Amino acid sequence: MTWTCSMTTYGCFQPSVIAAWLADYIMAESEAPSPSSEMKGEEGEPQIAILFIGVSLLLGVICRQLFRGTRVPYTVALLIFGVGLGAMEYGTSRGLGTLGASIRMWSHINPNLILFVFLPALLFESSFAMEFHQIRRCIAQMLLLAGPGVLISTFCLGLVHRFIFPYGWNWSTCLLLGGLLSATDPVAVVALLKELGASKKLSTIVEGESLMNDGTAIVVFKLFFQMVLGRHFTPGDVIKFFSQVAIGAVALGLGIGLVTVLWIWRLFNDIIVEITLTFTASYMAFFVAEMEAEVSGVLTVMTVGLFFAAFARTAFTGESQQSMRHFWEMISYIANTLIFILSGTVIAESILESHNSIQGKDWGYLVLLYVALQLSRLVVVVVLFPGLKYFGYGLDWKEAAILIWAGLRGAVALSLSLSVAQVSEAESAGYTLITRRTEAQFVFFTGGVVFLTLIINGSTTQFLLKALRMDHTSDTKALVLEYVRHEMYEKALESFQELGEDEDLGPAEWSTVCKYVTVLPYQAEVRPPAHPHEASANGEQTRMLILQDTRIRFLNGVQAAYWEMLDEGRITRTSAALLMQSVDESLDLVARHKPMMDWKGLQPHVHFPDYLKWSSSMLPQRLLSYLSVVRLELGCYIAAAFLRAHRQARRQLREFIGESEIAEFVIKESEDAEVEARRFLEDVRLLFPQVLRVIKTKQVTYAILVRLSHYVKSLEEAGLLEEKETNHLHDMIQVDLKKLQRKPPVVKMQSTQVVLSNQPFFGALPIEIQKDFRAAAKESMILREDALYTENSKADGVWLVANGTVKWSTEKFTGRQLLHPTFPYGSTLGLYECLTGRPRLCTVTADSVAHCFFIDIARVMSALSSSDPALEDFFWQESALVVAKLVVPQQFENITMQELRTLVAEASSMRTYIRGETVELEVGKIGILLEGFLKQEGKDDVIGAPAGLVSNSEFLLAGKDIAGSRTSSIIPQSAFYHVEARSRVLFIDFHSSQSTPSFVPLNPPRKTLSMGESAGLMRFGSRYLCSRKSSDGGPFSVDATQSHSASYSAKAMELSLYGSSKVPTDVGPSKASRRSRIMFQPESESYSNAASQGPAKQFSSAYALKPALPEVKWKSSLRANCSLITMRWDDTLTTICGTLTRKAEDTTTSHQHFGNSEVERCQATRRSAGRSGHGEDHDTMYRMKASLAIMREVVEKTRPLVSLGAALFHQLWCNLWLVLYGMILRMCRTGAVLLVLWVILNFPVQSDFLSWKAEKLC
Repeated sequence: MTWTCSMTTYGCFQPSVIAAWLADYIMAESEAPSPSSEMKGEEGEPQIAILFIGVSLLLGVICRQLFRGTRVPYTVALLIFGVGLGAMEYGTSRGLGTLGASIRMWSHINPNLILFVFLPALLFESSFAMEFHQIRRCIAQMLLLAGPGVLISTFCLGLVHRFIFPYGWNWSTCLLLGGLLSATDPVAVVALLKELGASKKLSTIVEGESLMNDGTAIVVFKLFFQMVLGRHFTPGDVIKFFSQVAIGAVALGLGIGLVTVLWIWRLFNDIIVEITLTFTASYMAFFVAEMEAEVSGVLTVMTVGLFFAAFARTAFTGESQQSMRHFWEMISYIANTLIFILSGTVIAESILESHNSIQGKDWGYLVLLYVALQLSRLVVVVVLFPGLKYFGYGLDWKEAAILIWAGLRGAVALSLSLSVAQVSEAESAGYTLITRRTEAQFVFFTGGVVFLTLIINGSTTQFLLKALRMDHTSDTKALVLEYVRHEMYEKALESFQELGEDEDLGPAEWSTVCKYVTVLPYQAEVRPPAHPHEASANGEQTRMLILQDTRIRFLNGVQAAYWEMLDEGRITRTSAALLMQSVDESLDLVARHKPMMDWKGLQPHVHFPDYLKWSSSMLPQRLLSYLSVVRLELGCYIAAAFLRAHRQARRQLREFIGESEIAEFVIKESEDAEVEARRFLEDVRLLFPQVLRVIKTKQVTYAILVRLSHYVKSLEEAGLLEEKETNHLHDMIQVDLKKLQRKPPVVKMQSTQVVLSNQPFFGALPIEIQKDFRAAAKESMILREDALYTENSKADGVWLVANGTVKWSTEKFTGRQLLHPTFPYGSTLGLYECLTGRPRLCTVTADSVAHCFFIDIARVMSALSSSDPALEDFFWQESALVVAKLVVPQQFENITMQELRTLVAEASSMRTYIRGETVELEVGKIGILLEGFLKQEGKDDVIGAPAGLVSNSEFLLAGKDIAGSRTSSIIPQSAFYHVEARSRVLFIDFHSSQSTPSFVPLNPPRKTLSMGESAGLMRFGSRYLCSRKSSDGGPFSVDATQSHSASYSAKAMELSLYGSSKVPTDVGPSKASRRSRIMFQPESESYSNAASQGPAKQFSSAYALKPALPEVKWKSSLRANCSLITMRWDDTLTTICGTLTRKAEDTTTSHQHFGNSEVERCQATRRSAGRSGHGEDHDTMYRMKASLAIMREVVEKTRPLVSLGAALFHQLWCNLWLVLYGMILRMCRTGAVLLVLWVILNFPVQSDFLSWKAEKLC
């Protein structure tokens, strides 16, 4: 019977005819001589082995195309094709010619070579493709099935072989066949589970069990194979053998994986080398494990693959990731195609060529063995079900049923059976345990089981899934899918409106487009679907399902954003791995109807390390800085990526779902999770801003290089660059990218000496005291919510806040909740308590991570023991900064520490009073009682230090308004306090600070003044100059104590403003002075708002000319100029009074040389007046002081009149200028405006000249 005679008519192509022909053909040719002798010459040519590979791949392509979309596993079809090829080669007399010779070469290949060729690629691809998070959660279930499960299956099948099969095998032979049949190969089931959308945990368990129990089954097989060959093992030897093989394999796999991953991390955009390394690692690991280390090669390769999945997945990004995935998918496809077709040919050969060893009853025992195999699988799952249900994700009865039915056998079992069949006579000499019949039976039963499990189990798993409703799409997903289809319809309409008509070709037909775009819903324009979240009103259970689905989609969007940021270079590989892991863990929680908690998984990595609190003496400073920078960089990368990914996911969710209650609920969860991430970044910005700066520099550099690469590529695609030019530019960019990866910008941490020197209090001290304090300072990092000290505790030292923010709380001084009870960096805490010996005034805790230095109280007091009284005054002034915030919070709450330090340095004075004197608190001033006791005039209550002193306010009738009703106002008056004990009071002049103009002149003054000589409140030292030129050119001296104290305060203020002891080079003296002035302007107020607080509404004529001044803030300038005249008049009067006061104090100082306070000197002079004979001089001094007091009162009374007069004069002056130059302004516009305003702003009264005249008069 030939092919031509059998296939002449079309009817022969009917399935029944083909089956009959195949049976007759096999029976007719079964007794024909084997063509092996005829093909011997051809078999000797090794190149014909390539033909089998080509035919197998061609059959694989045909199967993949024919069965695509049918849910029939293509591996089952490959096995059938292999059996058919083997049947035609081994079951016919003619054979398949050259193809048959190639098949015979592959069929007679060494079974170990099959394992060495195919198994490493299949094992590595499966383990590398699995999600490490899923493996970690399911590892206990996988170990149960691969360990005890394989042993239970082996002994169950061994019992069947021993007591049911009539072959008389001993226990070793029975367990040997049971061991090799325990190796599962559920490739078809895993592919089907992924295609049908089954749960990931089930796919992970099935595939992970296959990976592990392949190794376990091979180890068990080797053990019993050695027993069959005559070796004897004690129980101890068995345990040692299993431990050595398993543990050694894992250790070897970890070593090879670590070396390969580190090598890959050193590469950059070299996908060919990366793929080659993974391929080499898999095969070298299997070879070294099996041939050199004598451990399990399967477990070794599996460990290498899992190590790659855990630590190297983020090493492949963008195109390299796609290339890697496609390569290993191709390798897996080729290996599966070849091995399943080869398995089919081997099965056919074992059946057709061993008919003398295989009898009819063996076919019945094959069916019985298949049933026993399913029952043993049932026993394994039932026995281990409690553990499978308890560990990992758990397991329900439906998933257990799939697990039982998914116990397919494959190439591993078949290869092991072939290795038994090829035992040499030398190996089995003297032993009759394995005969030729036994070898044939092993191959027959193994091949039959592989065929039956693939054909029956593999092809019917989809029906079992459907029966258990595990492939059913939930109602929630169906609603979302229908909603998406409707949105697709809208997008299609938009695209058609954009592309449907062409000026050259004309319009397109929408009806025809709809016929070809079948994904669009029918009649979508008539009946739009309901919103997918509207079903949440049907019940709480439906709402929970919709909420769960929305959370899952949101987290998937977050994870996609992480991958995108990794491709863009915004995050590192380590941070990307942690971010991905956090999303996976959150998805597990959401699957159990819990809220999103992806930030919880990131919290251990986003915080300041505890070793920051360690002293630098415990660890080398370089090591401590390196560890701190690495940890902080990782935390910043994670926090910034978390915030960016959640923002992007929220935007995408709103665009996809729209407005809904459930979507807003999920978005609220996301926004709540961002609070801690933002707080961490703020802490780093306060404490280590250089870390954020370096991270942003890396991101920007990477983005620029990537954009340049895309630009070069676009030029090449446009034909503007040749290939050689493109390659040259591309190589240059790649070199820069590699340099950025290997040698990125380094964070430079400031040394302790620099940090301390920039602290205002410490930096203003003399060099000798700085050295003493630096040697005794204890550096520490105070973590958030940790306490520096508590209220009423003993004062043991001073805390210098170098970086960060601390907050205070107390119940003594305020009864209301403050908005900003904080002390920023640069604050000096606890100094007042050390000076007075009092317990702590408040509790201070870290509001952020604070970098602090602690100086013991003994060192502080020793610094005060020096002979410099100005240093003591500076200490009191510095302590008053904190006391003012505590005792007068209403006045100082909204003033920053920098502003308060400037206010104390420039607009304050400190006096010491003795018992019996009266303290006058003038209007516009606030007093801080630092020492002693006072009693306010008219009241009996005694005020003890520390306390705030404010002026009185009297409620008086002020007259009638336009409507005739009585109006009232609050008129402030000076307050008087009687000294009950020696007291120290710091006066802060708020009126002087508020009169400072908040504007910047367009041009600098004609006379360039230094920082210390510039006029106004914020000048650095015009009041505190140590010497000043007189009229004849010679210097004259002022109070040295006041001068030195002022120099300390000025330097501290400079450090507070600029962060270092040097003024920035780009800020000149006038700019620095103006910057200091503007600091009193609230940040929320604009330039015009601050200037509008002056007499704004008086400039009616100037307001009428506003259209002529479109680009100049003329209104603000005029108002500010009016305020400037008033302020400078006040400053002139204050200068005159101050000069007279200093002369009076100089008179007192010339008679008495002890005591720094004028009151103490006066009292001491009184006591010694009779003895020293200077009574008349003292009376003169007191009369002068009385005159000065009267003069001050006159100045205060005349100040409103002077201000009003200056305003009227300035109004007339400005109107005159504006009228004269009105026409010029319209013609010259901006140039004329600048000229006029320059003239106006440079017409001020020179207060320095009046000050000099006052000093000459004195």
